[in-house]
Amino acid sequence: MPIVAHNDLPTFARLRQEGQRILEPNCALQQDIRELHIGLLNMMPDAALAATERQFFRLVGQSNPIAQFYVHPFTLDGLARGAEAQDYIQRYYEPFEKIREEGLDALIITGANVSGPDLTQEPFWKPLIAVVDWAYSQVCSTLCSCLATHAVLQFRYHQRRQPLPAKCWGVYPHHVVERTHPLVSDVNTRFDVPHSRFNDISRTQFDAAGLHVLTESDDAGVHLAVSPDGFRQVFFQGHPEYDMISLLKEYQREIKRFIAGIRIDYPPFPDHYFGLQARAILDEHRGQVHEALDQGREVPAFPEQWMTARLHNTWHDTAQGVIGNWMGLVYRVTNHDRRLPFMAEVNPDDPLGLGWNKR
Repeated sequence: MPIVAHNDLPTFARLRQEGQRILEPNCALQQDIRELHIGLLNMMPDAALAATERQFFRLVGQSNPIAQFYVHPFTLDGLARGAEAQDYIQRYYEPFEKIREEGLDALIITGANVSGPDLTQEPFWKPLIAVVDWAYSQVCSTLCSCLATHAVLQFRYHQRRQPLPAKCWGVYPHHVVERTHPLVSDVNTRFDVPHSRFNDISRTQFDAAGLHVLTESDDAGVHLAVSPDGFRQVFFQGHPEYDMISLLKEYQREIKRFIAGIRIDYPPFPDHYFGLQARAILDEHRGQVHEALDQGREVPAFPEQWMTARLHNTWHDTAQGVIGNWMGLVYRVTNHDRRLPFMAEVNPDDPLGLGWNKR
């Protein structure tokens, strides 16, 4: 079943243009199918706010045919916003107080841009803790993405992220290491995931926290893990929600920072993302940029259209499978009253009946 367009959020129109089926509320009311209410705590900065929103809406909407999804975006008051983004949020997003009162079946927390190494000094720190603590007692399952994973690992599991020698940036092969877990039991045992981060929570740290690692990469480390109970909290270190062009846009932004003198070095290629021909074209463009800067001329335009036509998405199907499994499990154990996290017969300490807390 598709996502229900329960308000006039522009993301619904954008997804319709892309060919995704979006259900109107009057049609949804006529279908005898259970609805699920998914919260999306979007902490991304203004420039990435709507794109991140679309990426997660798309994954949820394409993931599972058993429910109607009402996705409720919200953000945190402590995050700095420009006037345009603030107007967008006031118009389309919901206040956390309303979400807390009405309840959720599941929650997704996005990453965020940070200004320094100490997460406790970020403006989102205390408000985020409040949301996560509420969700742990009142929401069936919470999925944390990238920076949100690092934050939750620090304040709930006492594991601080560590800086990497170089940015983990690119598309990396991963493998399933816990094949019996229903989140990954029916997905590819080897698959790709994009990463983009300067810091890492290591496998040793996940193990020390009592978390269960489900997938990891020899090059990029742990990607997917779950809380000791097997389900209440789900952690991504990578970005399976990324669009095919997300890393291209990021690479282009880094070139602009170099041209503006904000970045000292010309950005390297994201790992395992561009093909040989694309790398040759981009090497040529880099030479043209250096030459133009040396001669005080206007730099040539980035060959974005040429590059876009030659990129490949090697991660979306598996991402869709994992999110679909997550939605199916939420559907199976969450209470019909979204103010309650589980059905009466479900053990909150072992909601999937895995027995993992006894390991």
